[in-house]
Amino acid sequence: MTASHLATAAPAPAAAPEPAAPAIVQVRGLQKSFKQRQVLKELEWSIPSGRVIGLLGRNGAGKTTLLRCLLGLSPIDGGSVELFGEPMLEPGGERMHRIGFVPQTFDLFPWMKVRAYLDFTAAFYARWDAALVDRLLQEWELDARQKIGELSQGQRQKLAIVRAIAPDPDLLVLDEPVASLDPQARRAFMGELLALMRAPGKTVIFSTHITADLERADADIALLREGRIQFMRPLAQLRERLRRVVLTRAQGWPHAPAVAGALKSRVQGEQAVWLIEDPLLESLHALAARENASLHIETPTLEDVFVELA
Repeated sequence: MTASHLATAAPAPAAAPEPAAPAIVQVRGLQKSFKQRQVLKELEWSIPSGRVIGLLGRNGAGKTTLLRCLLGLSPIDGGSVELFGEPMLEPGGERMHRIGFVPQTFDLFPWMKVRAYLDFTAAFYARWDAALVDRLLQEWELDARQKIGELSQGQRQKLAIVRAIAPDPDLLVLDEPVASLDPQARRAFMGELLALMRAPGKTVIFSTHITADLERADADIALLREGRIQFMRPLAQLRERLRRVVLTRAQGWPHAPAVAGALKSRVQGEQAVWLIEDPLLESLHALAARENASLHIETPTLEDVFVELA
């Protein structure tokens, strides 16, 4: 075909959009109660592969319960959970080779030595990375000859992390994994986590109150409140679309005026405070002029979002 033919040829059809990543976790109508208290209420949640998901929620919101239900470690009262496209009814089977889990506390096998425990665990996994284990034991100053029961809480948490990431999991579930770690150890752990995420198809669900770690991982943020996932959004989107708006006037406020896009509002002394999605700036300036109030608009930190919405 000549150059003139190329110049007059019809434009090529637009490329079809790439298909969305398949859901590695699919939760539908999940219910879970303890005695008379309903912790999870018709919870819906879909998690694509290849992302870090930061699960936020107040103490007692049900984060640990939700994670245990996802992994089949806690029976559910209603609804369904699927992992890798198959129902999760109880832990076990080939699928568990693809999952790593770090619980809040690690108190198992206190009589076993660290090396014996890791060697015992390695026998259950097809992709166990012995070289990674040896490197982390050295870098994280874990004595392979020490009994687990003699380790400090922080050392046991390090061991739980090593045990969870050594099988090269496709899904890594972390329940407050750095709560007992000092800042240096937490930074080292986050480095390993980010290295793991560079491999294609890896998914991490990360429950933590340390919002700086989620910001460092550029996580998608999922908020658990009142028994449901209230929203899940990429952190970059939250930064782009959410604003913290404060109107201040000397006589105070009987209540916060209605504002378009407000996700949460409150009155604090002379200030009315909103967390607003896609705020209408002209409308806010008009409201400030009408109420004879000063207006302040800022981009909230992830911690601000958590405090306002949780």
